Amino acid sequence: MTDASPSSGWFSRLRQGLSKTSSSLTRGIADIFTKEKLDAATLDELEDLLIRSDLGVATAERITEAVGRARHARALDGESVRAIVAAEVARVLEPVAKPLDPPESARPAVILVVGVNGSGKTTTIGKIAESYRTAGLKVVLAAGDTFRAAAVEQLAVWAKRADAIFVSKETGADAAALVYEAWQKAKAEDADLLIIDTAGRLQNKAGLMAELEKIVRVLKKLDPAAPHDSLLVLDATTGQNALGQVDAFGKVAGVTGLVMTKLDGTARGGILVAVAEKYKLPVHFIGVGEGVDDLEPFDPQEFSRALVGLPRER
Repeated sequence: MTDASPSSGWFSRLRQGLSKTSSSLTRGIADIFTKEKLDAATLDELEDLLIRSDLGVATAERITEAVGRARHARALDGESVRAIVAAEVARVLEPVAKPLDPPESARPAVILVVGVNGSGKTTTIGKIAESYRTAGLKVVLAAGDTFRAAAVEQLAVWAKRADAIFVSKETGADAAALVYEAWQKAKAEDADLLIIDTAGRLQNKAGLMAELEKIVRVLKKLDPAAPHDSLLVLDATTGQNALGQVDAFGKVAGVTGLVMTKLDGTARGGILVAVAEKYKLPVHFIGVGEGVDDLEPFDPQEFSRALVGLPRER
């Protein structure tokens, strides 16, 4: 799948989606830098603001140091400080901005999608399936959330929309058995890609996490390299809880990449920066709404400028 840079239309949606975060940062920076003197106390205020915005301690310290250096070279106002913030945020995010690229040699390549209820897993699966089918690949979707009939029905709609093969079982069926059947179906159909939905689970629910471990064990018996990608979908509105989710799901599912959704629902969109800084995991997609068109490949420059309310670079 080829990831093009977001269009100006997407950037407008991204900037609007991040407006709660950017408004909070812009107001805070303006309040700080309308003071007469840019001294150590002012820089401490900036660092506190950035930490409260969930950018993470390490990133906040680095941004503050950069602003401190810049004040000796030129006069600073709110907009120039925001430009420094955007540049430092982009520096953190650029190494983790990577397209989702399952190995072509694996048939099927297996993408396991995990996360808590309501994080946007199904929409993410639909977007990925649609993208790969558009690229001419044969896709199988597996309804591994066997606990909720509504989840199966929702995924069935996405499968039809993406012209993908759909595999499901009755409500309450063993999810690992469903995954086994889906892999066999994908193999028989010579499919390029198998995308597996899983039940939304809280990271502190031992029984549900044990089921996820079982799914991973079954996949590895079928193909020792599977899952080739294990995507954790994070809801930005959970704030600092996102860090705990990366820890927990990483131990169970071997998370290889992230999708962050619902950046439009929080004033702390900086949590993506804190996650990237701490875990260095690839970020494949970000979302600013509930629909498939609100999820796009991650571009660190676009995100960084939208985060602080700056216009798109020409």
